[in-house]
Amino acid sequence: MLERFASAGAGPSLAYEHADAETLDELHDDAQSCRRCDLYRNATHLVFGEGPRTAEIVLVGEQPGDKEDQAARPFVGPAGRLLDQCLDEAGVDRDRCYVTNAVKHFKYRMRGKKRLHARPNAGEIQRCAWWLGAELELLKPKLVVALGATAVSSLLGTKVKVMRDRGHILHSPAKLDVLVTIHPSALLRIREADERERNRAAFIHDLKKIARFL
Repeated sequence: MLERFASAGAGPSLAYEHADAETLDELHDDAQSCRRCDLYRNATHLVFGEGPRTAEIVLVGEQPGDKEDQAARPFVGPAGRLLDQCLDEAGVDRDRCYVTNAVKHFKYRMRGKKRLHARPNAGEIQRCAWWLGAELELLKPKLVVALGATAVSSLLGTKVKVMRDRGHILHSPAKLDVLVTIHPSALLRIREADERERNRAAFIHDLKKIARFL
């Protein structure tokens, strides 16, 4: 029996007005000229979602990383490869999922010549919800997987907390079921091998709940 909480709120991607497009291709084309916040100024590419137009599962991350910004594709860097491995171990076919991010441009700070991830702020998340909300409206998935705090905030608002609510499937006022879990990049930051493996197993346990919707 899947666990749902009717009291979950709606974040900006589900509660606010969003872009109007008839197809994902049209939405993608419209988003290429996005100037809703300043992140486009330093990013190499806008990184839009990708996957089957009939996908029943949508995976929502935080924002593109360095590799994604260069390739103009979501989840192709180290965190994306780890996500693919964990989905496979959880029995979820990655090719049946649509993957996207709450924020479509890479936000970073420089350390020497290296571009380091910088977390999007509330205003950037809210402005980019214009695109995520439209993606979800067009896809109409059975389940949305919120990977990390930025995705959770965009989808369900700030009252839902990742570490407190992870593993739960929350039912939003927008009539979408949202599975809350961590972002795979969190696993990459754990240095101690045993702790990393415990957290990896917990992440896979969360992802196994996707299979029930497929």
